[in-house]
Amino acid sequence: MDTVLSIFLGVGLAASVGFRVFVPLFALSLAAYLGHIPLNESWMWVGSLTALIVLGVATVVEIFAYYIPWVDNLLDTIAVPLAAVAGTAVMVATMADLDPVVTWSLAIIAGGGTATVIASTSAATRLASTATTGGLGNSGVSTVETATAGILSITSVFVPIVAFVLTVVIILIVRFFYKKVRGRTT
Repeated sequence: MDTVLSIFLGVGLAASVGFRVFVPLFALSLAAYLGHIPLNESWMWVGSLTALIVLGVATVVEIFAYYIPWVDNLLDTIAVPLAAVAGTAVMVATMADLDPVVTWSLAIIAGGGTATVIASTSAATRLASTATTGGLGNSGVSTVETATAGILSITSVFVPIVAFVLTVVIILIVRFFYKKVRGRTT
């Protein structure tokens, strides 16, 4: 059961990475530092005080940077590939007692894939907001993304099963809107 919960935790945090890269990493670091979450042996450094401070500062900078018009779109060009890496990393960090091949396969597919799908959709949403509102609507998009990242991160740490279900719901919503938008353009 611990393995299943660690997978649910990793998928939930990876989905959160799709909205904000550093919010779930900070949540993971804080939970590990407080001893709430055991980490994979090679990822114990994430629970250190140094990592907690660095990730905390990065989280604050990232959140505020997304409120600066046009900088937010620039950040999205960096965030999408970074989300794939960070999504993979949070999955690896939270999975213990599995064969390395299984760990890395799940991390790349479930962690990196989930984060990339959500980050790409998030970037497209911001781009559409910029195009339709001249960037004035982007602060609303940023607020929703940050709140979702925070809520999903907290839920992942404390109730991984619920976070996994929320992640599935988010992906289904993303898929629905993608098909709806794609249907209009074809």
